[in-house]
Amino acid sequence: MTGEVISIQVGQCGNQVGKQFWGQLAKEHGIGVDGQSLHPEEPNVIKEDDTNIFFRQNDHNRYTPRALLFDLEPSAIADVQNCFPGFFNERNIWISKDELGAGNTWPIGYDYGQENQDEFLNMLDKEIDATGNFEGFQLIHSVAGGTGSGLGSNLLEALSDRYHKKIVTTYSVFPGSESEVVVQPYNTVLTLRRLIDNADASIVFDNEALLNLTARVFRDPNTSYQQTNQLIASVMSSITNSLRFPSYMYNSLPSIFSTLVPTPELHFLVPSFTPFTTDFIPEAKDFKRLTAYDVILDLFDRNNSMVSRDTDTPMYLTIYDVLQGSVEQSDVTRAILKTQQRTKFVPWSPTSIHVNLGKKSSYNLSANSDYVSGMMLANTSSIISVLQKTVSSFDVIFKRGAFLHKFQNGKIFQHGWDEFLESREVIQSVIDEYAAAEQENYLDDILTEEGNAVGGDAEMLDIEGNGDII
Repeated sequence: MTGEVISIQVGQCGNQVGKQFWGQLAKEHGIGVDGQSLHPEEPNVIKEDDTNIFFRQNDHNRYTPRALLFDLEPSAIADVQNCFPGFFNERNIWISKDELGAGNTWPIGYDYGQENQDEFLNMLDKEIDATGNFEGFQLIHSVAGGTGSGLGSNLLEALSDRYHKKIVTTYSVFPGSESEVVVQPYNTVLTLRRLIDNADASIVFDNEALLNLTARVFRDPNTSYQQTNQLIASVMSSITNSLRFPSYMYNSLPSIFSTLVPTPELHFLVPSFTPFTTDFIPEAKDFKRLTAYDVILDLFDRNNSMVSRDTDTPMYLTIYDVLQGSVEQSDVTRAILKTQQRTKFVPWSPTSIHVNLGKKSSYNLSANSDYVSGMMLANTSSIISVLQKTVSSFDVIFKRGAFLHKFQNGKIFQHGWDEFLESREVIQSVIDEYAAAEQENYLDDILTEEGNAVGGDAEMLDIEGNGDII
């Protein structure tokens, strides 16, 4: 039985992405913006969807997301509540009493987390008490601001410490090359350390790739973050599709991420998506109908990736695809064979592409709902470019001591800047690990080690066969 997943939205970015995510899930499960079911259950009709994974249901057929919303200032959460009146549990919403925000500074958010950690853990415990088979958390945040990075980091540490046997996944938005936040390299380095140490899987998005893709999807150069957040929500919906529309494969978080994460350090995943059919993006412009063969191959196009990369020939560790729509098995088989011929896998990988045939919601049918759409999660060494860009930007300003005065009041920095140096080392070790993973002998030592399972306990793992497919 698929277990429940609790979502944690932190900061402006986390709550704005969360707003799009819950809007997509509500459409796919026939739920109104107020949480009321739009399609009352019929006793003789078997439901294809399982709302219990992400929603609590009361006796009046009203649904409440299993979600906690955190921010240090009220505007983003107020916007969510205005769009979804009465949808979220008021007891699961936390806004700091002074409502001043974190000033884009990591230690302010982190210290708020420390000061209020007992309250946060109590909120989490109450939400977990309302589950029957709790499986894990998903954290939605950005890494460059103050709240999503600082408070998000503190929550990651708390989750890892208190619920260490439960899987923790993150949807982490990285900054583009241009940003108004001068201390974003500091914020990102400190947050990345927590993603490395305290998350089981991190799905990475970067704003530069998101904005480029958004301009193409909407065919509008004047893109907005609301539009980029719709793209992120499409990925989140697709990853969780087989949990919410369960089949015999990939119907739990461990079964998905154990397929993708070979060792605990190598858990950064790059998403791609194409095409954005109108059941995901209603405003998407018309596009040519594609077969599953076309979609699987197009997912490798760097233009469809939500992370920028600096190479045309990335090396892959593992790949997981979700296809939805009218899929022909023969097209999938042909695409896998073609992909294995033209795609570079690390030498120790079986070059398998795991393909999950998802289900489209009968509540969310649109003009092209039978069109095939695809989402790919790739564990690839091309993530090094994101990590290297982060540490390079950090090195430039840290060497000069620039803007460090903004951090000096943080409790974690009361005895010096060791936290920065240690975080920099941790990130470098992951860069080195991904580089080492490209070598043929990478697994020689690792295969003899124990405790490398995603989510902790070995019994949680269920890769569902070695399957190239289905």
